[in-house]
Amino acid sequence: MKSEVETEISRRIQWLQEEQSPDGSWRFCLESGPLTDAYMIILLRSLQIDDEELIRLLAEHIAKLQEKNGAWKLFHDEAEGNLSLTIEAYCALLYAGYYGKEDEPMQAAKQFILSKGGLTEASLPTKIVLALTGQYPWPNHIPVPIEMLLLPKSFPVNYFDFSGYARVHFAPILVCADRKWVIKTARTPDLSDLYADQSKTSRVPRHAEPRHNESYRSLLSMIVQGIKHLPFLPGQIHSAALHRAEQFMLQRIEPDGTLYSYFTSTFLMIFALLALGYPKNHPVIVRAVQGLKNLICRADAGIHIQNVTSTVWDTALFSHALQEAGASPQSPMIQKAGQYLLSRQHQKYGDWTIHNPRAIPGGWGFSDINTINPDIDDTTAALRAIRRLAQTSGNPDHAAYLSSWNRGMNWLLSMQNDNGGWPAFEKNTDNSLLTWIPLKGMKEALIDPSTADLTGRTLEFLGNSAGLKASHPAVEKGVRWLLRHQEEDGSWSGRWGISYIYGTWAAITGMIAAGVSPRLPAVQKAVRWLQGIQNADGGWGESCRSDVEHKYVPLGASIPSQTAWALDALLAVYKGPTAAIDRGIRFLLESSQKRDWTTRYPTGAGLPGGFYFQYHSYRHIWPLLALGHYMKSL
Repeated sequence: MKSEVETEISRRIQWLQEEQSPDGSWRFCLESGPLTDAYMIILLRSLQIDDEELIRLLAEHIAKLQEKNGAWKLFHDEAEGNLSLTIEAYCALLYAGYYGKEDEPMQAAKQFILSKGGLTEASLPTKIVLALTGQYPWPNHIPVPIEMLLLPKSFPVNYFDFSGYARVHFAPILVCADRKWVIKTARTPDLSDLYADQSKTSRVPRHAEPRHNESYRSLLSMIVQGIKHLPFLPGQIHSAALHRAEQFMLQRIEPDGTLYSYFTSTFLMIFALLALGYPKNHPVIVRAVQGLKNLICRADAGIHIQNVTSTVWDTALFSHALQEAGASPQSPMIQKAGQYLLSRQHQKYGDWTIHNPRAIPGGWGFSDINTINPDIDDTTAALRAIRRLAQTSGNPDHAAYLSSWNRGMNWLLSMQNDNGGWPAFEKNTDNSLLTWIPLKGMKEALIDPSTADLTGRTLEFLGNSAGLKASHPAVEKGVRWLLRHQEEDGSWSGRWGISYIYGTWAAITGMIAAGVSPRLPAVQKAVRWLQGIQNADGGWGESCRSDVEHKYVPLGASIPSQTAWALDALLAVYKGPTAAIDRGIRFLLESSQKRDWTTRYPTGAGLPGGFYFQYHSYRHIWPLLALGHYMKSL
């Protein structure tokens, strides 16, 4: 099998040479389902921007993804379909104007929506979009008062205790909810027939008001008392909070016009600025819309609006995988990728300094348009990619790489949480009080705690690339955190990938790189779990339902990226082929040219039960890395 693996690695390397962009990056589409496509149609129609070609193509893409029963799904094995996504897709197709309620597929969508309870049973993000366009009443009570933005950072609960992702979405939502902002045009469809109980169409539906539990009431009381003691006159507090929200958004706009580089937060920001009195043709809004249009990519079913680009992430991972598979650091391909990554290292201070004020910038972000929101995973990925370039003194840019490496390392180590784990974006942003806020399905997005995947991948980098072992205080704390958070069955839960395979791979490879013995009972238990879920065809596959049900759910089919993760974990432990490893490698070889739903299945996690990512790059990156490590083991 060795010669077959060598041939496959050579084929993949040759293909990646052809796919590399002139600037040294690799640019692959990051699909997130039809949600962003639907929102783009709604936005353009609301702003009366009649970009008909774009609207028509987006509508065609959405229509192609509809299931036979009329629903839309977040992932292939989602039972029947997803109510909220179906509402959004149905609404967008009507807004587009190329599909009507009388069309048979639209009739089927309507019947599915009504069969699942109608608009009142939609998720909170969907209800917000419906409220913005006059399809659903704004609730009389918002769980997070907008005045919370005024609370000082010294207060026990303040706005910067939320995760960065939550903050940039909540600020525009709070403005729109406060203003009860609605924008309708002649093209706005009437969705009143989507209420399962027609008696609820004229008043705020019962599900719009949150159920107040005792913990939330205590938290809200604390926030309200803090607001009362703010150094403002009572009449000034509310207007000051609105102004603070406006400035919060404007100060976090990226050079391309987007808010924090995310489609969804930018979409909400545009409506919030309109609610604050900005005209539709205001330069900030015009630039934001153009920034969103720049997120277009080519998907399997047509054009797609990405929620964010993954260029830095993909480029760093490809460069590292290529080098692990035998590509020379001196090759033009790796040199060009290194120069691109150098250009994307962050120079600006961002919100991460609030909980880590003494560190200087040195991280990398996920997207090529991201300049202020670095993250742990992208930083370790970029540092892996430039390690050999920084270590080669004969390299003409050696000094630049070495400086970049040192800045990145210092930033990374400074971002370790006090509990020993690593977060995704910001240090110690894990105030559990915020999870008391009654926002159904949103709890995972409210805070940014330590996770097994981030902690494991950071330890893997520190051990294998930076040479730091368990005797180093940061590494020792990280290993202890992982051991404390292992599941009963031996697995670990991953936050940003699907899900238990992802977390277990990260934890195992991280601990082994840190110098933990493969014979440690925790490691052996994890290995037994991985081997126990291997499929008959030699691969591995996990359902997106795992992160909803909070337990491993088998997919019933094998996925290239998940198979590569499991293989990489086993290779780290055994340091050579085993029967399970050989079967997994055989699956990767035999499925390398395969193209079906399994190669399109989302393996990136955004919001459990609400948002997933299909990385077009993953079926190329992770198998190449596993094949490279397999060859090293021989």
